[in-house]
Amino acid sequence: MRTRFEPAARLRGDLVAPPDKSISHRAALLAAMCAEPVHVRNYLDAGDTNSTLDALRAVGALVEARPDQIVIRGGGLRGAAPADAPIDVGNSGTLMRLLPGWLAGQEGSWTLDGDESIRRRPVDRIAEPLRMLGARVDATNGRFPPFTVHGARLGSLDYELPVASAQVKSCVLLAGLLSLGEVAVAEPRPSRDHTERLLARAGAGVSRDDGRIVVARTDELELDEITVPGDLSSAAFLIAAGVLVPGSRLLLRDVGVNWTRTGFLRILERMGGVVVGDFESPPPPREIPTEEPVSELDVRAGPLVGTVVEADEVPLAIDELPLVALLGCFAEGDTIVRGAGELRVKESDRIAAVVEGLRALGGEIEPTEDGFAVSGTGGLQGGVLDSHGDHRVAMLGAVAGLASREGVTVLGMDAAAISYPLFLEHLGTLA
Repeated sequence: MRTRFEPAARLRGDLVAPPDKSISHRAALLAAMCAEPVHVRNYLDAGDTNSTLDALRAVGALVEARPDQIVIRGGGLRGAAPADAPIDVGNSGTLMRLLPGWLAGQEGSWTLDGDESIRRRPVDRIAEPLRMLGARVDATNGRFPPFTVHGARLGSLDYELPVASAQVKSCVLLAGLLSLGEVAVAEPRPSRDHTERLLARAGAGVSRDDGRIVVARTDELELDEITVPGDLSSAAFLIAAGVLVPGSRLLLRDVGVNWTRTGFLRILERMGGVVVGDFESPPPPREIPTEEPVSELDVRAGPLVGTVVEADEVPLAIDELPLVALLGCFAEGDTIVRGAGELRVKESDRIAAVVEGLRALGGEIEPTEDGFAVSGTGGLQGGVLDSHGDHRVAMLGAVAGLASREGVTVLGMDAAAISYPLFLEHLGTLA
């Protein structure tokens, strides 16, 4: 899909952010682990999250789609059914990494596979702790999908993540629900805490202790209704457009502002961007909140300055770092991102894709092993950007087009439907 984005005179509008992809995945998975029906409101209807619903059907859950919600009837925490065929995770790295945590403590074996992009994404970071717990994971070449999870009686584990990852952390915590002993996860840096919040809300024995997240064997989970907040990672593209296009003013409603997701807003504020909202502060060290905070975000255009993003900020802004590169092209001075090697194993090698894409539009950007360095030139000329099938790179190109001098043609714009199916429609109401 080849889509053209012309420079915008200004952007004005009032939008409700699309449902959060990360929380939609987790809400559906935990709902399937409950013995009673769970009503999930504002579930994201997109490629990735629909793959999760299909995967849950494959392991025996009943999923009923209603106009204002989905209702999931699972078989309970230990009730995953055998699958008749490999489970197709589509393009969803979140599903590929979280589902095995639940399956590892069941009786049986399940094979997971996905699209071409998924088959390039390593699974060894979840395979290692699951094997340490007692499960068996057989992967292609020892590292890649398709791979098979063989369930087992799981033991105890005190695991230190080598790299901060909410997905790997969540995989281990879900396995811990079914383990015979205590399971603890230590993070080198904080990452998204949606799984911990949902587990606490569902009555699981989850706690924080001396920088570790600890989960105890749990008999059952209980959830009645979950409302998914708006997705800040998707809204970030509208926020960037509102900051970059002169004369713009946007109001984004119902955006999730969990403190582990607002790293991009803190970086943007440091660059001079104006985004006003009621953001969550980090809770006390031992506390696990059970709710997801939401806020309106008031976005205004303005001049930007370069900044340096260090490794400790990366986990709290991982999906928005391509936008930091784009903002850096329009800022005064240099913008540098370090410690973001995780970007190389996303839907594409996002460091390479972003550098190639922005250079094609006239940006001065250099890749590094774990990030990039941008020399701000005050803007972008325009041109053609190849999304490489990556939804976030596609949306990056669209925003670049609106803020550029001559416009941008994005190749593979249809990839945006993976996480934000209404992106073009929403963008059209603002331009």
